[in-house]
Amino acid sequence: MAGLRPGTRAYLDGPHGVFTPDRNEGPGFVLIAGGVGIGPLMSMLRTFADRDDRRPCLLIYASRTLDDATFLEEIGQLRGRLDLTTVLVPEVPPEGWTEESGRIDQALIRRHLPPRFERMQYFVCGPPPMLDAVEATLAELGVPAARVHTERFVFV
Repeated sequence: MAGLRPGTRAYLDGPHGVFTPDRNEGPGFVLIAGGVGIGPLMSMLRTFADRDDRRPCLLIYASRTLDDATFLEEIGQLRGRLDLTTVLVPEVPPEGWTEESGRIDQALIRRHLPPRFERMQYFVCGPPPMLDAVEATLAELGVPAARVHTERFVFV
């Protein structure tokens, strides 16, 4: 695009992905984000709010620090419109932080999973090592692979 002259016609197409809750029915959702992987999951949360979808959602959101976490104010507002539980996981927590910290691992996920968790739909977006670890954890916990949806990306 940078090489195009102003006024040049261009054709844009997409998106065409299947990383959407519309294709996956369930009693609720578990959204697991790492870093910028929060972007697609925020889109889902906004859509749930716009549709007044009151199915329960659990958002587990890992970031390097809380200052690096984006959308925190909006997430707080969405909690008032949705049945949304949030778990923030700063890798480096601020002084005095008493909530979860470090990395998303099996123990952390297990502590926060809702009842009947194996029936929920899971959407996971973040760096490849996190996706691999979360997929393995969910498989070990007995979540059917058909209920686990990932969005993989690589920075270039």
